[in-house]
Amino acid sequence: MFKYQFRWDVVSGSADFLLSGFQMTLIISAITLVLAMIAGLIIALLDMSKFQPARWLGIGFGEIIRNTPLLVQLLWVYYVLPIVFGVRIEALAALIIGLSLYQGAFIAEVYRSGIQSVPRGHSEAAQVLGLTPVQNFTRIVLPQAIRMTLPPLASNFVQLIKFSSLGAVISVSEITRRGMELSASTFRPLEIFTFIAVVYFVICWPLAMGIRLWERRLQAR
Repeated sequence: MFKYQFRWDVVSGSADFLLSGFQMTLIISAITLVLAMIAGLIIALLDMSKFQPARWLGIGFGEIIRNTPLLVQLLWVYYVLPIVFGVRIEALAALIIGLSLYQGAFIAEVYRSGIQSVPRGHSEAAQVLGLTPVQNFTRIVLPQAIRMTLPPLASNFVQLIKFSSLGAVISVSEITRRGMELSASTFRPLEIFTFIAVVYFVICWPLAMGIRLWERRLQAR
């Protein structure tokens, strides 16, 4: 028979410690989303480049990142890059680099589909008006593509919040790592990790529902 005695006071007494870790989680997610959006745009432009070596580089990089585990990539950045370049990489920097590249590879596909969905007639009209290829892309194509890709980009932010928990493996002080440290000292993993799971759910579920509603409204227009 289950006779476990719950001790939720362990959580309430350490709430500030745990929530400071969640604050770090949100900061990491926000920084990584910005960097991933930039990396994704670069990869997408390489994928669609008419210059064959650039296209091979973009496709190859994206395929490698998308088809290897994120955890392995984080460990590679944290442990292998310092060996290759002889430069020490802090755990937080390794997490941000790893997450940015990983999400950037997926965001690149979002950008690519958004850019390719812009009607070709819009670009042709811009050419008739005398816009240069760069002006055509920045003023006509990109704004329309971004509008269509905003809901998927928002979904990536939710993913980043969850993926940031992998930083616990390389000792980044986000909420999961704080939970592991607290669990090791109190021997109360059930209460601590249940609380952490609830925190993630309370943040991520409303965001996910809001994004779905947003997508439906955009489709209805």
